[in-house]
This record gives sequence, C-alpha cells and structure tokens, in this order.
Amino acid sequence: MKIIIGIPAYNEEEKIADIILKLKEVTDTIIVCNDGSSDLTKQISEENGAIVISHEKNEGYGSAIRTIFLKAKELEADMLITFDADGQHRIEDIDKVILPIKNNQADIVIGSRFLENSSKIPKYRKLGINIITKVTNSTINEKITDSQSGFRAYNKKTLEKINPTEKGMGISTEILIKASKINLIIVEVPITVLYAKNTSTHNPVSHGTSVIISTIKYTSIEHPLKFYGIPSLIFLIIGLTFTFFSLDYYSEIGRLNTNLTIIAGGTILLGITLFLTSILLYTLTSVVRENARR
Repeated sequence: MKIIIGIPAYNEEEKIADIILKLKEVTDTIIVCNDGSSDLTKQISEENGAIVISHEKNEGYGSAIRTIFLKAKELEADMLITFDADGQHRIEDIDKVILPIKNNQADIVIGSRFLENSSKIPKYRKLGINIITKVTNSTINEKITDSQSGFRAYNKKTLEKINPTEKGMGISTEILIKASKINLIIVEVPITVLYAKNTSTHNPVSHGTSVIISTIKYTSIEHPLKFYGIPSLIFLIIGLTFTFFSLDYYSEIGRLNTNLTIIAGGTILLGITLFLTSILLYTLTSVVRENARR
C-alpha cells in the first residue's frame, strides 16, 4: 500500500523539519504544500526530503489541501494522510487513523479530539468546534464528533471521487458533505492533540465563519428543495396566518390594519420567492448532474 502524507504549511520553519523527520518513519513520500510562506519553510522541507509544492501567495488552508489531494492522486497514492504542521498532532496516532482503511472498514478516517476527551482543548475553541460539527452533522449521513480535525486519512477511492474546491477552512466540511453524498464510509478514531500558546494560527472567528458559509453553500446546492423549500413553507404559513388576521380585522373594523397587511403580504411574497428558487435550483442541479453522467 502506497501511503502519502500531506502537510499544509504556512510559515512553519520552526517545526516542519522535526515533523518531516518523524513522519519518515511511516512513509518516504511526504508532500508539503508551502502556502506562500515568507520564512524558510520551503527550503527546510526540501532539505529534509519532502516533495514541496509552493503557492506564490498565501491562498488558504483549503487551497493547500486541494493541492495535496491533486498531487497525491497524480502519484497514485493508495492512502493520503493529512497532518498539520503546527505541532499539535502526534505521530503515535497515525496507526489508529490508517487502520480502518487498511482493514477496508472506511473510506475516510477522522482523528477526533473528542471521542476520549484526552486533548486539553481551550474552552472557546471546543465550543466553536462543537457548534460547527452540529451544523455539519445536519448535512451528512454519519454523525461525527470532530468535523474540523485536520488529521485525516483518505483511501484511493476518495482521492478519485472527491475534488475539493474551497480555499478556506470550509474545505473540511466540503469534503465530508461531498463524501456523504456519494455514500463514502466515514469513521472516527480517538487522537490526542497537543495545544500550546504558539500552535494553531487559525483565527477562530474567521475559521467558524468560513465553515458556516461553506456548509450553507453546499447544502443549498446539494439539497435545494430542503434548504429553500422548508423556509418557504414556514413563511407561507406565517403569511396565510396573518392574512387571516388581516381579513378578520377588516370584517370587524371595516378597514385594513396596515401592520398585519404588510406582514401578510411580505411573508407570502418571501415564501413564494423561496419556493420558486428551490424549484429552479433543483431543476438546474438535476440537469447538470444528468449531463455529468453522460
């Protein structure tokens, strides 16, 4: 089995050499995506035997993962492991992450920080990850505990079927949504993450915003009837309710109540707009998918 380890890296000159040397105990094929670093990340990675692909400017975590995916596919990897360069992940946990794929029990394996709660995760970060994971779980078949873990393993089938496009942190959710859509098997294994003051350069606010926007975008594309149709039904019910109140008021008083009429008209109009949007998007996506199959 040809195992490749991919490391997205941005200004990681302090830790990258040590990580690459330890990962060589697992495989000789290590890809480092140097995402526009301004330090010596590229040179140090090359000196330590990694395959380095550099972006001219910092394009984001998602772009780095996409580059790694494409290179691993080009190199005909049987398995790709993504491993962060910030020193949070333990080399010792790699065996846990790759085992379900080796045993043909999974297509994607996520190293979860929450299955055994052995990682001392900052409370604000834990809260944010839990919220994002709940949002992600509403869009996929499996229920997972850590949708944002960067420590993952992908088998050959996943590399062939999934084409990541997100540039930011939303790529973690994008991959899970796309994998769930084509019924790839996703499992989790417990890992321990080492948090320190100088680890994880991702801003939690921008991270969360990126993931939520990504989730909304892919849910609206993959499930337009549900995404737009359910709110449409709610607004139509509200509109019809206020229409009834408005007519009742008119029958008793002899004139329309401006507030009731505006609410009734506005919510019905919004409901109709969302309903038409759901139908149009569903039709459009169905046509695109049919053409893609030909």
